[in-house]
Amino acid sequence: MKGGALLHPELAQALATLGHTDTILVTDAGFPIPAGAHRIDLGLRPGLVDVRDVLRVVIDQVYVEEAVFAPELKSHHPTLYREVQAIFTGSGATFGTASHELLCSDYAPRAKFVIRSGSFEPWANFSLVASTDPFAWFADEGVEILPAYVERRQRIQRGDVPDLA
Repeated sequence: MKGGALLHPELAQALATLGHTDTILVTDAGFPIPAGAHRIDLGLRPGLVDVRDVLRVVIDQVYVEEAVFAPELKSHHPTLYREVQAIFTGSGATFGTASHELLCSDYAPRAKFVIRSGSFEPWANFSLVASTDPFAWFADEGVEILPAYVERRQRIQRGDVPDLA
Protein backbone atom coordinates (compact mmCIF):
# COMPACT_ATOMS: atom_id res chain seq x y z
CA MET A 1 0.00 0.00 0.00
CA LYS A 2 1.36 3.40 -0.99
CA GLY A 3 -1.34 5.56 0.53
CA GLY A 4 -2.44 8.98 -0.62
CA ALA A 5 -5.62 10.99 -0.86
CA LEU A 6 -8.47 8.77 -2.02
CA LEU A 7 -11.93 10.17 -1.42
CA HIS A 8 -14.03 7.05 -2.12
CA PRO A 9 -14.26 5.38 1.33
CA GLU A 10 -15.23 1.89 0.14
CA LEU A 11 -12.46 1.80 -2.48
CA ALA A 12 -9.88 3.16 -0.03
CA GLN A 13 -10.84 0.52 2.54
CA ALA A 14 -10.76 -2.31 0.01
CA LEU A 15 -7.36 -1.30 -1.37
CA ALA A 16 -5.99 -1.07 2.18
CA THR A 17 -6.83 -4.75 2.75
CA LEU A 18 -4.66 -6.00 -0.12
CA GLY A 19 -1.76 -8.26 0.67
CA HIS A 20 0.98 -9.64 -1.53
CA THR A 21 -0.46 -11.74 -4.39
CA ASP A 22 -4.07 -10.74 -3.75
CA THR A 23 -5.85 -10.06 -7.03
CA ILE A 24 -8.47 -7.50 -7.94
CA LEU A 25 -10.36 -6.89 -11.16
CA VAL A 26 -10.87 -3.52 -12.81
CA THR A 27 -13.58 -3.99 -15.42
CA ASP A 28 -15.70 -2.31 -18.04
CA ALA A 29 -19.41 -1.72 -17.47
CA GLY A 30 -20.47 -4.99 -19.08
CA PHE A 31 -18.20 -7.49 -17.31
CA PRO A 32 -20.18 -10.38 -15.73
CA ILE A 33 -19.31 -9.92 -12.06
CA PRO A 34 -19.96 -13.12 -10.10
CA ALA A 35 -22.88 -13.18 -7.68
CA GLY A 36 -21.60 -12.67 -4.18
CA ALA A 37 -18.40 -10.90 -5.27
CA HIS A 38 -17.29 -7.83 -3.37
CA ARG A 39 -18.27 -5.28 -5.99
CA ILE A 40 -17.26 -1.62 -5.95
CA ASP A 41 -19.39 -0.01 -8.63
CA LEU A 42 -17.99 3.25 -9.99
CA GLY A 43 -19.98 3.21 -13.23
CA LEU A 44 -22.23 6.27 -13.33
CA ARG A 45 -23.10 6.36 -17.03
CA PRO A 46 -21.41 5.21 -20.25
CA GLY A 47 -17.78 6.34 -20.11
CA LEU A 48 -17.98 7.68 -16.58
CA VAL A 49 -15.93 6.66 -14.57
CA ASP A 50 -13.44 5.57 -17.24
CA VAL A 51 -11.41 2.39 -16.73
CA ARG A 52 -8.19 4.35 -17.34
CA ASP A 53 -8.96 6.62 -14.39
CA VAL A 54 -9.64 3.62 -12.18
CA LEU A 55 -6.32 2.04 -13.18
CA ARG A 56 -4.50 5.32 -12.43
CA VAL A 57 -6.07 5.52 -8.97
CA VAL A 58 -5.20 1.90 -8.17
CA ILE A 59 -1.59 2.34 -9.35
CA ASP A 60 -1.35 5.49 -7.24
CA GLN A 61 -2.50 3.60 -4.14
CA VAL A 62 -0.91 0.14 -4.33
CA TYR A 63 2.05 -1.68 -5.81
CA VAL A 64 1.04 -3.99 -8.65
CA GLU A 65 3.38 -6.71 -9.84
CA GLU A 66 1.32 -7.94 -12.80
CA ALA A 67 -1.60 -6.78 -14.93
CA VAL A 68 -3.41 -9.53 -16.84
CA PHE A 69 -5.82 -8.85 -19.69
CA ALA A 70 -7.15 -10.38 -22.90
CA PRO A 71 -4.43 -10.69 -25.57
CA GLU A 72 -6.72 -8.97 -28.08
CA LEU A 73 -6.19 -5.69 -26.28
CA LYS A 74 -2.83 -5.19 -28.01
CA SER A 75 -3.92 -6.16 -31.52
CA HIS A 76 -7.61 -5.15 -31.57
CA HIS A 77 -7.60 -2.00 -29.41
CA PRO A 78 -4.06 -0.61 -29.79
CA THR A 79 -5.01 2.87 -28.54
CA LEU A 80 -6.20 1.52 -25.20
CA TYR A 81 -3.17 -0.79 -25.05
CA ARG A 82 -0.77 2.16 -25.45
CA GLU A 83 -2.71 4.15 -22.82
CA VAL A 84 -2.51 1.22 -20.40
CA GLN A 85 1.22 0.95 -21.10
CA ALA A 86 1.58 4.63 -20.19
CA ILE A 87 -0.41 4.15 -16.97
CA PHE A 88 1.84 1.26 -15.89
CA THR A 89 5.14 2.81 -17.05
CA GLY A 90 7.57 2.96 -14.15
CA SER A 91 5.30 0.95 -11.86
CA GLY A 92 7.44 -2.18 -12.03
CA ALA A 93 4.45 -4.25 -13.16
CA THR A 94 4.65 -6.78 -15.95
CA PHE A 95 1.90 -7.64 -18.44
CA GLY A 96 0.35 -11.07 -18.88
CA THR A 97 -2.61 -12.37 -20.81
CA ALA A 98 -5.65 -14.54 -20.26
CA SER A 99 -8.61 -14.96 -22.55
CA HIS A 100 -11.76 -13.00 -21.79
CA GLU A 101 -13.43 -16.30 -21.00
CA LEU A 102 -10.73 -17.13 -18.45
CA LEU A 103 -10.99 -13.67 -16.90
CA CYS A 104 -14.71 -14.35 -16.42
CA SER A 105 -14.57 -18.00 -15.34
CA ASP A 106 -11.30 -18.22 -13.39
CA TYR A 107 -9.97 -14.81 -12.43
CA ALA A 108 -13.24 -13.13 -11.41
CA PRO A 109 -14.27 -15.69 -8.76
CA ARG A 110 -10.78 -15.52 -7.18
CA ALA A 111 -10.60 -11.72 -7.04
CA LYS A 112 -10.63 -10.16 -3.60
CA PHE A 113 -12.90 -7.49 -5.07
CA VAL A 114 -14.06 -6.14 -8.42
CA ILE A 115 -14.07 -2.48 -9.39
CA ARG A 116 -16.61 -1.85 -12.16
CA SER A 117 -16.00 1.24 -14.27
CA GLY A 118 -18.42 2.94 -16.64
CA SER A 119 -16.30 2.17 -19.70
CA PHE A 120 -18.16 0.91 -22.77
CA GLU A 121 -15.31 -0.50 -24.84
CA PRO A 122 -13.97 -3.94 -25.64
CA TRP A 123 -11.06 -5.55 -23.80
CA ALA A 124 -11.15 -3.07 -20.92
CA ASN A 125 -10.92 -5.74 -18.18
CA PHE A 126 -7.82 -6.15 -16.04
CA SER A 127 -6.76 -8.54 -13.29
CA LEU A 128 -4.17 -6.87 -11.07
CA VAL A 129 -1.86 -8.78 -8.72
CA ALA A 130 -0.95 -6.79 -5.62
CA SER A 131 2.65 -6.56 -4.53
CA THR A 132 4.64 -5.19 -1.65
CA ASP A 133 6.93 -2.18 -1.77
CA PRO A 134 10.05 -3.60 -3.46
CA PHE A 135 12.23 -0.98 -1.77
CA ALA A 136 10.95 -1.47 1.79
CA TRP A 137 11.12 -5.27 1.80
CA PHE A 138 14.56 -6.82 2.07
CA ALA A 139 15.97 -3.47 3.16
CA ASP A 140 17.60 -4.73 6.35
CA GLU A 141 21.35 -5.26 6.26
CA GLY A 142 22.34 -8.88 5.81
CA VAL A 143 19.02 -9.94 4.26
CA GLU A 144 19.34 -11.36 0.77
CA ILE A 145 16.86 -9.83 -1.65
CA LEU A 146 14.87 -12.16 -3.87
CA PRO A 147 15.57 -11.89 -7.62
CA ALA A 148 11.96 -10.89 -8.39
CA TYR A 149 12.32 -7.86 -6.10
CA VAL A 150 15.65 -6.90 -7.69
CA GLU A 151 14.02 -7.03 -11.11
CA ARG A 152 10.94 -5.03 -10.00
CA ARG A 153 13.17 -2.39 -8.36
CA GLN A 154 15.15 -2.09 -11.59
CA ARG A 155 11.99 -1.75 -13.71
CA ILE A 156 10.78 1.06 -11.44
CA GLN A 157 14.14 2.86 -11.37
CA ARG A 158 14.51 2.67 -15.15
CA GLY A 159 10.90 3.70 -15.75
CA ASP A 160 10.30 0.62 -17.91
CA VAL A 161 7.34 0.54 -20.24
CA PRO A 162 5.63 -2.85 -19.85
CA ASP A 163 4.89 -4.75 -23.04
CA LEU A 164 3.60 -8.14 -24.06
CA ALA A 165 6.26 -10.41 -25.47
